[in-house]
Amino acid sequence: MTLTITKIAEDLAAGRCSSREIMDDLLARIKAHSALNAFISVDEEAARKDAEAADRTRRAGGGVLAGVPIAHKDIFCTSGVKTTCGSRMLADFVPPYDATVVQKMKAAGCIMVGKTNMDEFAMGSSNETSFFGPVRNPWDHDRVPGGSSGGSAAAVAARLVPAATGTDTGGSIRQPAALCGITGLKPSYGRVSRYGLIAFASSLDQAGPMAQSAADCAHLLSAMAGFDERDATSLDVPVPDYAAALGKDLKGLRIGVVKEHFAQGVEPAVLDVLREALREYERQGAVLVDVSLPNSAHAVPCYYVLAPAEASSNLARYDGVRYGFRASEYRDLEDMYKKTRSEGFGPEVKRRIMIGTYALSAGYYDAYYLKALKLRRLIADDFARAFERCDVLAGPASPSTAFALGAKNTDPVSMYLNDIFTIPVNLAGLPALSMPAGFVGGLPVGMQLIGRYLDEARLLNVAHRFQEATDWHTRVPAGI
Repeated sequence: MTLTITKIAEDLAAGRCSSREIMDDLLARIKAHSALNAFISVDEEAARKDAEAADRTRRAGGGVLAGVPIAHKDIFCTSGVKTTCGSRMLADFVPPYDATVVQKMKAAGCIMVGKTNMDEFAMGSSNETSFFGPVRNPWDHDRVPGGSSGGSAAAVAARLVPAATGTDTGGSIRQPAALCGITGLKPSYGRVSRYGLIAFASSLDQAGPMAQSAADCAHLLSAMAGFDERDATSLDVPVPDYAAALGKDLKGLRIGVVKEHFAQGVEPAVLDVLREALREYERQGAVLVDVSLPNSAHAVPCYYVLAPAEASSNLARYDGVRYGFRASEYRDLEDMYKKTRSEGFGPEVKRRIMIGTYALSAGYYDAYYLKALKLRRLIADDFARAFERCDVLAGPASPSTAFALGAKNTDPVSMYLNDIFTIPVNLAGLPALSMPAGFVGGLPVGMQLIGRYLDEARLLNVAHRFQEATDWHTRVPAGI
């Protein structure tokens, strides 16, 4: 089965298959590839019932997504369905409501297959911090899929689902999309509602689509984007028909080649793949322009002050009193707090809470947090100057292909540097995507495209035109 949204929609409309048949096939595939550990939970009975309901109502019409199966990252609240955020702290939490993204996908006709594995509270770049165990890369089971949306990326790459949702705080859609060889889009901050998305760093978190192609992501973004009065950061601006904007020629398009992104620290073979991808754009009439983002070198330390600071505040709600995990033995209230948080959170989450609390503490707020905010402004200004000279920016999504499981667990700084090219985008609130651009040693390489604020339509078209001319996004791991 060719699991693109467009192909599924065509087959359903032509009566060549039913939603129930597709669902049965996918559920069998999920079982067959359970070693990937891509899912935390799968509700087979509900998925089959929803598929049958979609078949009954299809006669009344429906959009492209009607009857299409989808998986949600286990950070989105789903009414009556366990939502764990990859943590022991929420291992048995069942929300009483749906996140806005989940609501919108339901309204578009999508059928939820299950909830995908993820780094605990979205904190990680390898999907190894999950309480439910690491996810494995479909291209090589001894390597990581990237994180924190590694379960979603692995599920799409292994064709267990045609599409999945993810969240991106510092690269958590784009980096796993790159390492797993799929297309993943981080929209502009505020384009997609964060209501019902369990918070990590509220000024950075953004939900987005993950799928095989840019065309599929266009359909998904059209469904999930839009204003939500329940989210104070949601933008009240029109949502374009992203799919209708695909297919425009690229003649005269100015692609900014970021000097700092093609420098030392990136695997030479990865750069070779990206340079060949840029040559394809030149063949289509695009013009390459050299640009610089001088403050991007400071993005990682800036991010690892701001994001942990926000996390320390957001995660204070998990105290064992109201909901979630509670330690079984304790002397008094204060001891219950301490033991609950010590036992409920994993090492990486505790590390970031402590860093954030330190940065916000009296005597250090000005020295760290305030300086990081000023640096964030400088990083955003760099992007603004670059976009005066070009229409999109291009570079690597990750400095390397997928690394081995456990290779960086003892070196947090080395792990954090995996997001060196994605973090600046979140600090500036811009849209960006990663798409497959080639392979190195049998492992996929992702190219990152960065756009102006709210210019997702152009980004998706630029990626789509590349995918029309190449077949990297159609490659499937051996044995899948």
